[in-house]
Amino acid sequence: MVGTGLPRDARLRQAADFTALRHASGRARGRFFMLRYGAGRSEGARLGMAVSRRVSVRAVERNRIKRQIRESFRRRRATLPAVDILVIAYRDADGRSASELRRDLEALWLRVKPLKDTSSTGTMPD
Repeated sequence: MVGTGLPRDARLRQAADFTALRHASGRARGRFFMLRYGAGRSEGARLGMAVSRRVSVRAVERNRIKRQIRESFRRRRATLPAVDILVIAYRDADGRSASELRRDLEALWLRVKPLKDTSSTGTMPD
């Protein structure tokens, strides 16, 4: 099963990346999740997750929610713009079926838009 998982470079791992996304301008809200997205440092989309104990005190349930997020992202990653995405779970996600969670995530992935390029410094092209 090599190549079917989520590659290491598709995940957010640095605390600074998570902090930057908490204040990012791109937002999308659903029933069970909120997405925060901002300019990425890589070629493709990268995923970070925040599923706290407020969502569920049971680690098994939090891990199940994270698995649904990862799988949904893995399937849609090729169609997403090159942005960093933080998925924050709401309390309502606890106890919901996998299909309900996936439906909500699918609707949110469609709302992720490419961000404007802020790398140019002048008004005239070179």
